[in-house]
Amino acid sequence: MRPRIAVIDNGICNLRSVTKALEAVGAAPQVVRTPAEVAASGATGLVLPGVGALRDCVASLRASQLDVTVRDWMAADRPFLGVCLGMQALFEHSEEGDTTGLGIFQGQVVRFRRPPEYKIPHMGWNTVRFLQPESALARNLAFEDESFYFVHSYHCVPADPSLTLAESDYGGTFCAAIGRGRCFATQFHPEKSQAKGLQIYRNFTAVAAA
Repeated sequence: MRPRIAVIDNGICNLRSVTKALEAVGAAPQVVRTPAEVAASGATGLVLPGVGALRDCVASLRASQLDVTVRDWMAADRPFLGVCLGMQALFEHSEEGDTTGLGIFQGQVVRFRRPPEYKIPHMGWNTVRFLQPESALARNLAFEDESFYFVHSYHCVPADPSLTLAESDYGGTFCAAIGRGRCFATQFHPEKSQAKGLQIYRNFTAVAAA
């Protein structure tokens, strides 16, 4: 039986790309918009994707009360994957729109401050170095020089450095992914990162199926 993965629709994410990627690695994704739909889905994994403005992402989660669902899900160490804004939303505060995040992890989301030769947003392929080689999300991936696709102007700065699962460099290192227990999040877009991105979803699906 394919593992059921609930994918949160917060109104500002490319659901089709995410669900297609999950289907490609053997999962059974189901789009959810309310806590009741999450509960009824029977999902063993939860994905929070997002593109655009963090303020809108967080406001949508709070309006639907899915912020409580995400917080409780992660507190129980159930398999969770945040993508792009779905990673940034987990922290306390973002400089983007002076936005208060969900506060699941201590830390800030700050705008890139780079020399003029570094264009903002940081957009395109960049290499990633995994700092937690034992992490389930990094299985069958090289610990250095794996390339993933990024589109962002802000990046997360965890208060606890041990939360950082992977880092990348763009005029200076920044946090590219976080991981604690069975909860993960990536600043890059696995669904736009071809074979290596599919491996991320494959690894997460394996965690959800365990």
